[in-house]
Amino acid sequence: MFSDVLLTVDFDRTLTAPDSTIPQRNLDAIQFFTQNGGAFTMNTGRSVATFWKYLDTLPVNAPFLLYNGSAAYEKGELSLLRPIDLDVWQTMDTMRRLFPEMNLEIQGTRVHHLVDTTPEMVALYEAMQWRYEHAVRGSQIEPFIKFALFGNPTEPTVANMFTGTPEELHRFDEAEETIRRLYGDKVEVFRAAPRIIDVHAKGVSKDNAARALQKKLGRKILVCVGDARNDISMLDGADYAYCPSDAELADRYENVCDCASGAVADVIYKKIPEILGINLDIVE
Repeated sequence: MFSDVLLTVDFDRTLTAPDSTIPQRNLDAIQFFTQNGGAFTMNTGRSVATFWKYLDTLPVNAPFLLYNGSAAYEKGELSLLRPIDLDVWQTMDTMRRLFPEMNLEIQGTRVHHLVDTTPEMVALYEAMQWRYEHAVRGSQIEPFIKFALFGNPTEPTVANMFTGTPEELHRFDEAEETIRRLYGDKVEVFRAAPRIIDVHAKGVSKDNAARALQKKLGRKILVCVGDARNDISMLDGADYAYCPSDAELADRYENVCDCASGAVADVIYKKIPEILGINLDIVE
């Protein structure tokens, strides 16, 4: 039924509700989709360290696309790594000097290396069960595939990064532009949330990763679902693109229901059958 389709979706506030739980409706729909020939995976900015507990539990049947497209994960192995062509510690020293009020991390293939971070950021990592180490300045960290700047959490939840004062958000706008000005020939800069800036190797994007996977799997149609600015390349590059109705990008792409109500399920049960010309009579 769905054998022509690759569906890649963002994780936070797309597959998940704002409280980071996954609606059961989404899980049921994904199982239905894959059992009927569809290829499904996540296309997320998250890393192995922040996504480890989902790697063996989500009902995907294609390689995970992690780090905003900087790597793929399948059967316990990372592949297609795209390292940043910069000296890791020179870059970290510059970021710390320019943006001392922000939390700084280097996202490795096993753990995140927290650089002189705050107790509040450590509390977020502990609460979310993300894997981390405190970075030892000058130590060798390879491959250098991603670094990120975070606002300081006022509570230990991911949702906390989607809000901020006007002054904080302006400061993140400034940081985003500064990184592009300093390193634009070497990196891609994504805004994963209003108070998260992700930095990757030049040429990395969710779109490139999704299209490479589509070619590998031999699927004719690429359908993507996302909510935030780091999803723009994926949504613009898809054959069909959708957003939850409560997404940051809801005014730019066709909407389905809000993320807590099962936005991915709406795409599977309603939108993909429309694309394929299938009369799908689903009783939920």
